[in-house]
Amino acid sequence: MKNLIRIQKYYFKLIALFCFAFIVGCDDFVVVDQPNSQLTTDAIFENATTANAAMVDVYAQLRENGLLTGKSYGISSLLGTYSDELVSYENGAFTTADFYNNSILASDPFISILWNSSYNQIYASNAVFEGVGKSTSLASNVKNQLQGEALFVRALIHFYLVSVFGDVPYLSTTDYVFNSTTPRTASQVVYQNIISDLETSIKLLPEGYTKSDRTRPNKAVAQALLARVFLNNGNFAEASNTASALLNDNVNYIWENNLDAIFLKESTTTIWQLASGAAGANTEAGSTFIFFSGPPELVALSDNFVSQFETNDLRKSSWIKEVTEGNGIWYHPYKYKQDIATGSSMEYSVIFRLAEQYLIRAEARARQGEITGAAADLNKIRNTAGLANTAANTQSALLEAVLQERKFELFTEYGHRFFDLKRFGKLDAVLGAKAGWSANDQLWPLPQSELLVNPSLKPQNPGY
Repeated sequence: MKNLIRIQKYYFKLIALFCFAFIVGCDDFVVVDQPNSQLTTDAIFENATTANAAMVDVYAQLRENGLLTGKSYGISSLLGTYSDELVSYENGAFTTADFYNNSILASDPFISILWNSSYNQIYASNAVFEGVGKSTSLASNVKNQLQGEALFVRALIHFYLVSVFGDVPYLSTTDYVFNSTTPRTASQVVYQNIISDLETSIKLLPEGYTKSDRTRPNKAVAQALLARVFLNNGNFAEASNTASALLNDNVNYIWENNLDAIFLKESTTTIWQLASGAAGANTEAGSTFIFFSGPPELVALSDNFVSQFETNDLRKSSWIKEVTEGNGIWYHPYKYKQDIATGSSMEYSVIFRLAEQYLIRAEARARQGEITGAAADLNKIRNTAGLANTAANTQSALLEAVLQERKFELFTEYGHRFFDLKRFGKLDAVLGAKAGWSANDQLWPLPQSELLVNPSLKPQNPGY
């Protein structure tokens, strides 16, 4: 793949990670030229401090670049505009406009950026996994923790890649020559590899968090992703059981009835979150979505989306902010309420939270005909939003109710809406009214630049 040869410099970039041992919040590193010897690189994984710093840098890259960034080119923004959550007010290249208009091309710069950032992060995870595995001095618990985290991140990024691109290479090595010529892997095989990585990760990771702020994965974090993967792969019994294993932990995960507290960094419903880049910094999503005057510079919530909330739904009043100017009215997501730095960080980027696990189990139960249990899980979400119990009492009605509830609970969170519509087979039915939408838009194109460098990736996705 394009740029993968340059990725070999990653190991030597890690030398700069020694700053983590001495400076809080150091996330930016200098890439140095490759030395003649691998000795310095190997030494990084013989020391617990620098080995941990290598893994922390992977999380910094997830926060700053690629699919999970809260910036305007992350999937929270791009898939929000690509589906029916957000309206783009941008124009030109390097904007959300082509995603909103469903007119993206294989040459779109964002497509290339997301692809390369994601595979760089996978490479970095593989580098940690391999480096720690070769270590002769790290304690076994440290090795297990780091290898478990590396496998989790590798599975996480591949999950998002297969969800938007379809068949993609599943890379589990730092052999950049091999990686640069590998063909696409069938989606079903990608899912099998993700599940295998997560099952191993769960065995390696500890029950408790190594950091109280929940920024380093534990066993439950890998379980949360595995439950999501099982659901999307049609393994409904496994999805229900895996979500239940997490939901039964009422010591680490305590339900929160105050919607305004759910996205604070101390929330007891958070399963895993990405730390901000510096002391006092908050989330990139807050900076991307919040605006104070109209028309917005980037994106705003769709009027149609906002109008569909039930009367008295507290999520509308707590998680959506109205902005007026003259005769214009716009709405922005307000789950994160800080758009600038504060005295101390108040919000981190929440990737997994308890509500999603209830919704996963509700859907998995409904698909298996467990009507009572599915309704109970759904009502947990609805009651917290100030709504009455669901009236759905059949399998088909409950599945529709789950899809609707996910729409209002998980909006603008890492592409859930798009993936939900795809899983329910409703992308064309719901998004067909959008200008520019076609059946081929269920997948994004592979970057044209990658197809030129690695012809083994062909054929291109249909329609591009």
